[in-house]
Amino acid sequence: MKHHQPLRVMVVDDTVLYRKIVSDAISTLPDVEVVGSAHNGKAAVTKLASLKPDLLTLDIEMPEMNGIEVLDHLQQHAPHIGAIMLSTLTHEGGAMTMKALELGAFDFIPKPQSGTMAENRKKIESAITPMIRAFQRRARIHKKLNPAARAGKTASHLKRTATAPRPFPATLKRSKAEIAVIGISTGGPNALAKMLPMIPKDIGIPILIVQHMPPMFTRSLASSLAAKCSIAVREARQGEPLVPNTALIAPGGKQMKIIAGADGRNRVIKITDDPPENSCKPSVDYLFRSVAHHYVGRATGVIMTGMGSDGTQGLKLMKQNGATIIAQDEATCVVFGMPKVAAESGLADAVLPLDQIADMIARTVRLG
Repeated sequence: MKHHQPLRVMVVDDTVLYRKIVSDAISTLPDVEVVGSAHNGKAAVTKLASLKPDLLTLDIEMPEMNGIEVLDHLQQHAPHIGAIMLSTLTHEGGAMTMKALELGAFDFIPKPQSGTMAENRKKIESAITPMIRAFQRRARIHKKLNPAARAGKTASHLKRTATAPRPFPATLKRSKAEIAVIGISTGGPNALAKMLPMIPKDIGIPILIVQHMPPMFTRSLASSLAAKCSIAVREARQGEPLVPNTALIAPGGKQMKIIAGADGRNRVIKITDDPPENSCKPSVDYLFRSVAHHYVGRATGVIMTGMGSDGTQGLKLMKQNGATIIAQDEATCVVFGMPKVAAESGLADAVLPLDQIADMIARTVRLG
């Protein structure tokens, strides 16, 4: 077994309690070393040269120099250093978190709002462990491949995995897509900020999105995307009808599916408090299943960057019911988890880099 250098982490937070909680949570992980801490962003920046961290856990709201300003500094002077943000469950915290993710933060963790120190440490440990492991895997992949090699890998990967759409079952008539649904997680806000503005304003179909996020943050995500896109983007509301040229984002902490409207013809949004699936709420599988049943042979499913396997079962059902499936490729994913199954199991009709996904969605709408 190859020996890897420990991941060097610096904990940055203006609260002594959270510096202790986060440091203790990270210290339990093998191959991870807490090399130091800082009480604000300004102090963190002055310690970068001496501590040489690979990753910062970075509080968003701090005096003197906040998390956004630290990220700006990292982009300009130390782009090799990653960041996982710690955010408050407030509207302002959500908006700042969206900005942080667009600036390249790897992911974020909502700060626990209640509980004992021991309980909060356990919550932080549970949330941050898979993020750190995913960050380590990505760092090792990027270390092995220089930019030219990554470009070559992308081309060969697409040649192997991207295929022409497979024939549909004889009982199903292939026709153009009348809806597109997107499942996405880690790296999602940044990926959506690049991909969704490329969707034509007259795409002519509704788009539904499940981004793994807690309450408050999906509303900030929708606002951020709406300012960038030519189609309308907003957080979905209970009972609203699906309309063309509009993207609806599942509310954080809720499940979202589509059901038949009162007229029996149109489809409407149903927001529920059903249990998590794949430890996710909202869950991609939960939405994709409903789309598979209500848009037989008339849907496009898109699975993008993210940890875990949420969406796999929903994709299988959509595929069986005649949907076209698009997966983001490994080279452009922050985490090649959710799209990996679709790319390697034959579910995907196309495995594409981020900048080609919007065009492929539009092509499925023009079929027929």
